[in-house]
Order: sequence, then structure tokens, then C-alpha cells
Amino acid sequence: MALYPIVGRVPPHNDDAERAVLGAMLLSNSAFSEVIEVLRKEDFYKKAHQILFESILLFHQENSSQTIDLITITNYLRSKKMLEECGGMAYIAGLTSDVPTTTNATYYADIVRSYSLRRLLLTLGGKMQSDAFDESQDIAVLLDNSEQQLSEVQATSGAFGEHYFESSTLINKTVDRLMERSKHGNKDAVKSGFHQLDEMTGGFQPSELIVIGARPSVGKTAFAISMAIDISIRRKIPTGFFSAEMTSMAIMERILASEAKVDSKRIRNALLRNQDIVSIIDAASRIYEGKLYIQDTPNIKLYDLRAQARRMKREFDIKILFVDYIGLINPDANPNMPRHEQVAEISRSLKSLCRELQIPIVALSQVSRDAEGKEPNLANLRDSGSVEQDADVVIFLHRDRVADPSQPQDLSVEQNDQQESFEGFPVQETKVILAKQRNGETGIITMGFQSRLVRFVELEF
Repeated sequence: MALYPIVGRVPPHNDDAERAVLGAMLLSNSAFSEVIEVLRKEDFYKKAHQILFESILLFHQENSSQTIDLITITNYLRSKKMLEECGGMAYIAGLTSDVPTTTNATYYADIVRSYSLRRLLLTLGGKMQSDAFDESQDIAVLLDNSEQQLSEVQATSGAFGEHYFESSTLINKTVDRLMERSKHGNKDAVKSGFHQLDEMTGGFQPSELIVIGARPSVGKTAFAISMAIDISIRRKIPTGFFSAEMTSMAIMERILASEAKVDSKRIRNALLRNQDIVSIIDAASRIYEGKLYIQDTPNIKLYDLRAQARRMKREFDIKILFVDYIGLINPDANPNMPRHEQVAEISRSLKSLCRELQIPIVALSQVSRDAEGKEPNLANLRDSGSVEQDADVVIFLHRDRVADPSQPQDLSVEQNDQQESFEGFPVQETKVILAKQRNGETGIITMGFQSRLVRFVELEF
């Protein structure tokens, strides 16, 4: 990225810290090892320092058995005809005499890195300023790109050594984490609230993309809301919910019906009894104390979704995000692009967002008409095989049913009309098919769907 300098001002840098870092690397092997964990060539402001730093790394790679010092590096630079580019013999010799102590090498490196980040911010700010004057660019795209670039700067602000691990270090951390889980449970995972599903998955893990697929009117949204209620309201875990299909008020009506155990039809038609009103007020107080954040922009653009998800993470520290549903997200791609390629872009972007925010994302998806009347499988995920590929977990909902035109979307009745009762409301048996789990087992769970309360319940566990 080209540097956009401020007229009349030299970009921030610290020449003394750069000289001290290079001198320490030439005097101490341990200092060399510490510095390369923090810095890269581009972090140095002076071109001569960039060349010398890269040459020290190349010398170490090509001559790992030899010690790096003033003599060996100058001979190496002379053989490569790069000695003068680094300032010459006298300049390099002066680097080693300028080092107060090699034990502070990491401290000097941190100073160099901090000034490098300042220059990077100046570069990004200059680019943002230049782009803002370009009226041919869409402002929403500019905002999304700028926010993403700032996130990348923040992500790279730490030591580079954190991006890889030796097996000896990694195994110790892994065992420690397993021991912690055995004592206190898996604190990183977000439990769905359904015991049998959590037993099979261990909960939804950070950075996982979970896809829930079903034919229309089987209950995708109700299933997602049932999980979101348990996570955000009963356990008060910050939860984001993006709905491109329903308004936030409609979602809240469903939540009220479920929590208050009041027939959703009576809520919609304003036919509430005194007992219903008492139950709703009681449920409303619990919902008020919850940690649920709903976004209901119709046909939301992909870059808007990413930007607002980042904002939710930053402002509320959400631990899980629900997206209802993939088919209604407007991709950044050219609208003339084939639909399966657009869905592939959405899928890849959601997976990337999982990793960026370090949270699980639960995305709803329709399955193709081929699955009508039979159990869906991975091949039935609509519009793109990329969804199957990117997803870490794929869950299908299936129920033999016929649509009930008197009920809202996602509500239905059993085709054979054989319904049990749970807490005084009819229950329709529904198969929850765990069709893919990248790190675990697959299988089928039978759960109950209560259309009147717009919720899923466990029949037994």
C-alpha cells in the first residue's frame, strides 16, 4: 500500500530504536530469535535498515550452523554486492557499538513495530481520504472496506510469532485446555440449549459456521429463535440475530409467545385473556433483562452484515450470531453473476467472519425442492455446494407435514395428524438431522415442534 505522506511532515519513525534492534541481532543469537518474532522487513523506516534486516534473515537461513556477527554479515553482504546499500562497513560496525544492552532487544523491537503501525494508519487514512473524494465509489462499500482494513491493522498489531506454534508448545496448551474442560466444562463453546444436540456437538465452537437447512414452513426460524431464547434470555449470553425475512417486532412476538406460553394466534389477533396478559408481562420482564440484539434490514447487503456484526462484537461482545437466512442476503458480487456463485461468496464471507470475530455463526438455508417429502441431505442445500463445503456443522429439519394456511410461515401440522401434548400444547415430532460435523459424529434426534408457541422442545433426554 503506497504511503500518503502529510505535507511538510516526516512519517513517524525512531532511528535509534531501529539501529539498536539491528545491533542487538548482530551481537546475540537470543536477541535475533526474539526480534524475528516481532518484526518484519517493512517495519523499518530506513531502506538501508530494511535491506540489512532481510540480509540477516537470509544469512541465517543459508548458513544456520554459523554465528551471525559483524564479520560474517559484512562478508555475506559483500558477496551479494549489497554492503554499500546497507551503509557500508563503518555504518554496520557503528550499529553494534550503539546498543546499550542486548537484553532489551524485544523492547527496542516493540518501539520499531509501534512506529510501523503509525505509518500504516497514516497510509490507510490517506487511502480513505483519497477514496472518499472518488464519487464513483459506493459509500457503503467504502465504509465496509475501511472497517475491514482497520480490523486487519488491529489483528496484525501483535507479535508475528503468534500465528504459528511449535508442536511442543501447542501440545502443552491443548492438554491444559482439555484438563480445564474436564473440570469446568467447555467454556468456549456456546450451548444450543437442547441437551441431545449439545451432547453430539459439544456446543457451537468459536469460528464454526453452522448451517440449518429445511424446506419452507418446517420451522427453521422457530428452531433458531428457540436456541437464541435459551442463550440470550435464560443464560444471558450476548447474542446477535440478523433477520432479512421478518421484522424485529414479529420476532419479538414469537419470543413472547414462546416464553409466556401463550398461543401465538391469540397474540396476533389481539384475543388475549387476563391470564395471558399476566403471563406476557412476566415473560417481558425476563426478556428485558436478556442480551439479544436484533437486526432486521430486508435484503441486507453482505458488506452491511459484516460491518454491523463487527459493531455488535465491538459494542456488545456477542458470543454467537444467527443469520436468517442465506438466500435473502444481497451479495457484494455482480448481480449478473450466476446465483450459485453469489451464494458461494456469501458462504465464504460468513465463514471468514466466523474466524475474524472468533464466534460461531448459525446461518439458516432453504433446501431444494428435491427434498420435498423426504429427509434432506447435503446435496439438497440450495443454490451452491459451497455452503456444504464451508459449513463446519450442517443440521436439517424434517417433518412429514402439510402446510396449514391458517398459520404463519414456519408453522405446520402433521400429515398423519398424530400429535402428542407437552405443557398443554400439541407437539409435532420433528427429525433434527445432524448431517455433517467436521469434528464429530452425525446422527438423528427427535424433537417436538409446538406451532402454537412457535418453539421447539425436547421430548426426552
